[in-house]
Amino acid sequence: MPIHHSPFTIDNLPFFSHFWRFAGSFSVRTKILGIVLALVVLLGVGITVQVRSVLRLALEQRLQEQSTSVARDVAARATDMILINDLFSLHQLLVETQVNNPDVLYAFVTDNNGIILAHTFGPGFPAGLLEANPVASNAHHHTVLLETDEGLVWDTAVPIFEGKAGVARIGLSEKSMRATVAVLTGQMLLTTVLVSAVGIAAATWLTWIVTRPILDLKRAAEAVGRGDFQQSVTPWANDEIGELAQAFNLMTAGLSRAEQERAEREQMRSQLLEKVITAQEEERRRIARELHDETGQSLTSLMVHLQMVNQQCPLPETREQLESVRMLVAQTLENVHNLALELRPSVLDDLGLVAALRRYAHDYQARYPIEVDLEVVGLAERLPPAVETAIYRIIQESLTNIARHAQSTTASVLLEQRHNRIRAIIEDDGVGFDMEKVMGNGRLGLYGMRERAELLNGILTIESEPGQGTSIFVEVPL
Repeated sequence: MPIHHSPFTIDNLPFFSHFWRFAGSFSVRTKILGIVLALVVLLGVGITVQVRSVLRLALEQRLQEQSTSVARDVAARATDMILINDLFSLHQLLVETQVNNPDVLYAFVTDNNGIILAHTFGPGFPAGLLEANPVASNAHHHTVLLETDEGLVWDTAVPIFEGKAGVARIGLSEKSMRATVAVLTGQMLLTTVLVSAVGIAAATWLTWIVTRPILDLKRAAEAVGRGDFQQSVTPWANDEIGELAQAFNLMTAGLSRAEQERAEREQMRSQLLEKVITAQEEERRRIARELHDETGQSLTSLMVHLQMVNQQCPLPETREQLESVRMLVAQTLENVHNLALELRPSVLDDLGLVAALRRYAHDYQARYPIEVDLEVVGLAERLPPAVETAIYRIIQESLTNIARHAQSTTASVLLEQRHNRIRAIIEDDGVGFDMEKVMGNGRLGLYGMRERAELLNGILTIESEPGQGTSIFVEVPL
C-alpha cells in the first residue's frame, strides 16, 4: 500500500508558523522601521565588537613591546650602577622610568643571586612577585601576564650583562589600554545610536512615501468592498505600486460598468416582474369578475329554470332527477363563488388587508382541518394597494403550502405595523422540510413569495427543519 507524505516546507514547523503569525500582526511601516533599525544596530554593534577586538590586540602587542623596550632600557642603563654598587642612582633610575612612562606600575632590579637591589614599591615588596617571572641568563627577555590587585600587568624580565650583573623587571599596567578601548567603544556606540536615530528618521520618511499609496489602495479597496465602485487612486510613480494602482483603477472601472449593467438589468427585471404581477392580478380580477358575473349568473339562471321545470313536471322519478341536477348546479355555483374569491377577493379591494385575511382564515378553516390563529397589531389604516396585495398573496401561498405539505393541525399568522414597516410572521407545527433540498428543486411558490417581497424592497426569510415546523418572516417598508 503506497504511503503519501505531505511535502515538507519550513512553514510546517510550529516555530516558524507562530513567527509568521506574530510578524504578520504588525503594519508594513513597523516592519520596515524594524528592519532598518535592526540592520543599523547589528552593523553598529558588529563593527564596534570587531574594532574593539582589533584595537585591543594591537594595544596589547604595543604594550608588550613597550614593556620589553622599557625593561631593556633599564637593564642597559643599570649595568654600570650595579658594577660600582651605586644603589641610590639605581633607585633614581627606576623612579625616573616610572615617572616618564605612566603605564609602568612597578620596576625593580635584582643581583645575580636574586637579591633585590632597588624597587619602586615603597616600604614593602609584594610576596611572590620575585618568583612570578623567572628568566634564563642567556634569554633576550621573558614576558608574562600577571593578575594583580591593580588588574592585568605585563611583567618583562631582562638579564643584565647576560645575568652576571642581575635582572631588571618592569611591570606595565593595562589600565590606560582599557581606558582607551572603553572610550573608543563608547564613541562607537554613541555613533551607532546617532546613526540609528538618523536611520529611523530616514526610514520613517521612506515608509511614509512607500506606504501612503498602499494606504490609499487599502481605503479605496474598503470602499469597493462596501459597494462604491466609483473609487480610483492616483498613481504616485511608475514603479510596481504605481502599476498596482493602475490595475486597481482598471478593475474598479470594470466593476463600475458591470454594476451599472447589473443595476439596469435588475431595474428591467423589477419592472418586468412588476408588470407581470400587475398583469397577473388584473387577469385574476377579470377572471373572478367573469366567474361571478357571467358564470355565476348563468348557473343561477339554470337553477331557477330547473326549479320551475321540477315544479311543472308530473313524473316523480323525473322530478327526483331534476332535483339532483339542481343540487349539482348549486354545488358548482358554490365552487365557482369560492374560486372567484380565491382569484381576487372583492373584500381586499373594498375593505382592505385585515378584513380580507379574516375572511380568508374563516373560509380556510372551513375547508381544512387546521386551526388558524390570526393576530393583527398596529394596523389602523389602509395600506398602499401594492403592499396589501403582496402581503395577502404571501400569506395565502403560505397557508396553502401548510395545507398541502405541512401535515399540521394549527397555524398562526401575526401581522403588525411598526416604525413604518409592515411585518408578517406565518408559523406551523408541521413536519417541516430541508431548506437546501426544497429550494434546490426550484419551488415556484416560494420564489414567487420572495419576489413579491423584494419587489417592494422587502425581505422574506424562511426557517424550517425536518420535524420542527416552518416559520416565514416577511418585512416590507411602507
